[in-house]
Amino acid sequence: MSTSTAYAQDTMTSAAARAVRLAAERLLALQDSGGYWCADLTADTTLESDYILLQLWMHPPEAGVWNPPTRALVDKAVRSILERQLPDGGFNIYAKGPSEISATVKAYFALKVAGLAVDDARLARARARILELGGIQAANSYVKINLSLFDMYPRQYCPSIPPEVMFLPGNFIYQMSAWTRAIVVSLAIVHSSNPRRPVPAGFNLDELYKPGVSLAFQPSEGFFSWCNFFLGADRFLKFWEKHGSRALRRKALRAAEQWMLARCENSDGLGAIYPPMMYAIMALDVLGYPADHPASQEARYQFERLMIDDGKRFLFQPCFSPIWDTGIAGFAVGQASGTDDRFLSSAVSPALRRAADWILSKEVRVSGDWSVKRPKTEPSGWGFFFRNDHYPDIDDTAMILLALSRAEATDAAAQKACHRRALNWILDMQGSDGGWAAFDVDNNWEFLNAVPFADHNAMLDPACPDITGRVLEALGAHALPSSHPAVKRGVDFLLRNQQPDGSWYGRWGVAYIYGTCFALRGLRAAHYDDREAPVLRAGEWLRSIQNADGGWGECCSSYDQGYFVPAESTPSQTAWALMGLIAGGDTNSLSVQHGIEYLLDTQRPDGGWDEELATGTGFPKVFYLNYHYYRLYFPLIALSDFCGAGSQPASWTNL
Repeated sequence: MSTSTAYAQDTMTSAAARAVRLAAERLLALQDSGGYWCADLTADTTLESDYILLQLWMHPPEAGVWNPPTRALVDKAVRSILERQLPDGGFNIYAKGPSEISATVKAYFALKVAGLAVDDARLARARARILELGGIQAANSYVKINLSLFDMYPRQYCPSIPPEVMFLPGNFIYQMSAWTRAIVVSLAIVHSSNPRRPVPAGFNLDELYKPGVSLAFQPSEGFFSWCNFFLGADRFLKFWEKHGSRALRRKALRAAEQWMLARCENSDGLGAIYPPMMYAIMALDVLGYPADHPASQEARYQFERLMIDDGKRFLFQPCFSPIWDTGIAGFAVGQASGTDDRFLSSAVSPALRRAADWILSKEVRVSGDWSVKRPKTEPSGWGFFFRNDHYPDIDDTAMILLALSRAEATDAAAQKACHRRALNWILDMQGSDGGWAAFDVDNNWEFLNAVPFADHNAMLDPACPDITGRVLEALGAHALPSSHPAVKRGVDFLLRNQQPDGSWYGRWGVAYIYGTCFALRGLRAAHYDDREAPVLRAGEWLRSIQNADGGWGECCSSYDQGYFVPAESTPSQTAWALMGLIAGGDTNSLSVQHGIEYLLDTQRPDGGWDEELATGTGFPKVFYLNYHYYRLYFPLIALSDFCGAGSQPASWTNL
């Protein structure tokens, strides 16, 4: 429990109000002059490892010696990777997590090819850890695919990714998640040339192969399974690659090339995320685009923008997050201005106007991949990034609508029209199960998870409770009644998907605390009775997992275990628990009071909070994210909720 003396309720409310003002002022100071917020978004060492791999692709060794023109940056990447090596020699995928085989294999390859000697103590420790974890054979398919580009892993034991996937029936590529789709198409182009790019003389990874462990994909037990079916299909594809129609292959390559180039336009890069952006550079090279071709130059420019090299840090961001950050920050400061703080209210209004004007300028007004399943829907919505017209994001759109519900743009008529379009778009993007996903509708062909390269755990984009809850909250902010069919179906989705212990799974944040928070906020916005058993059970679950210091924390390993795994308290997860409890009707229990105390006692003098652990999710079990403003705007929302400023505005109820 907090080391401070217990606050009386009125004193705690006053202290929370002061903390709200301090946090809001801090957040306002971080707003860009253009009107948006955009925090650093960081992850693990795999991005720097892949950067070194890309440099090897782009700048092959000469006379067996690798000395790329980007040598200084490669050396910085090496130092960045080594700074995060664990005492046992491995590399993890989230702070304070255990060594992970795929990240460690990637790091080993990058460090060795960059020049570390095989007997270097740091490389020796990594090698020992890799063998303890099962050897290179235990790495995931994407690691093996990347290594196979340099003949460091046998191609016959890697998944086949043929460009003919463009011609599979049933809009097959649109049954994959948006991010996997962009990776598959660009990587199919790369693999079509069966590359065996050179490595430095004498370089190999033979020492990473664990004796006695098969390199082949292992079939599942039983006569028939989707796993066995796709393994058989992979064998056929390998035969096709050698003996299939060359004319069809050329046609498929043209289709993949055109698809990729079209999605590089009006975007921060292919998919606007690191992996397909890297593969797009390689694909253009395979297709024969010279380095000075505008498409090649643009691909490299967008990729290199992800680099942070400020003299203190060298690392890559997986993407930019301005829409997401602006949506949450705008909502947070807008809600904070309702705490009866006149000074704060006067400061927030112009900041929100700038944010609203910027947001309106970023509305997507062209059809993207989502329109394959919703061809009659008028385009709208917002992506996650500065620019990516092909992939508006349902979650981001809901968050932006919440921010706009508390902001007034310069052009009120344009804002009203924007609200209407975005609401109609988000309603049309509801799935047949009543829930909402990230980018697509009914992207839930479960059998695709048995495809050999699906072990990145991101093959599909099914509806999830956290996004569904946020959409319901956005609909509630726009006064859609609980009797509206979309609201009723969304509520039913949440009730059906509640876990037996009372929690909800969070797909895009770690993990069950996140899902439970936004499910409860969605149910409140839908006017679901907070005395009903699902809400009461959720509240009891949140109170039961509170840490002794008054905060809440959850480990990324919750995804591996399939249930809540506790961790040290973090500001963002403490805020989510408080937001969920308050949304469920609990405003003054000891749990809430102790949680507020935790936030008050850990707030820094500048209004922010410290947070080391990853609380954002990219791909569960595989890739996690540190959103560097989560530690700021979610505590601000929780404290504002506690101060009673969480009521929904009525500015946009007559659309």
